[in-house]
Amino acid sequence: MYAVIKTGGKQYKVAQGDTLKIESLTAEVGSVVSFDEVLMVGEGEQIKVGTPTVAGSAVKAEVLGHGRGDKIRIVKHRRRKHYHKEQGHRQNFTEVKITEIVGA
Repeated sequence: MYAVIKTGGKQYKVAQGDTLKIESLTAEVGSVVSFDEVLMVGEGEQIKVGTPTVAGSAVKAEVLGHGRGDKIRIVKHRRRKHYHKEQGHRQNFTEVKITEIVGA
């Protein structure tokens, strides 16, 4: 069974046992979080698509840890104008493991 969930402004296709990095959550390590915005639940030919979410379904996940992603370099340069600007960015993330998909 798999599901498509929405969290942090992004959509993820998840299955039971998957580990993924999502936008940072305010949950402690080892706690269980529930994602209620389930857009689709399916297994084989049986697929339920929500309008916009599937009523009565949820995805439960365990928080494995928090971290920061790789550094991204932002470079702005205008030739012949003596303008050069560099900036870096590291995005925070939360690593979760999907433990259960509750379908309607």
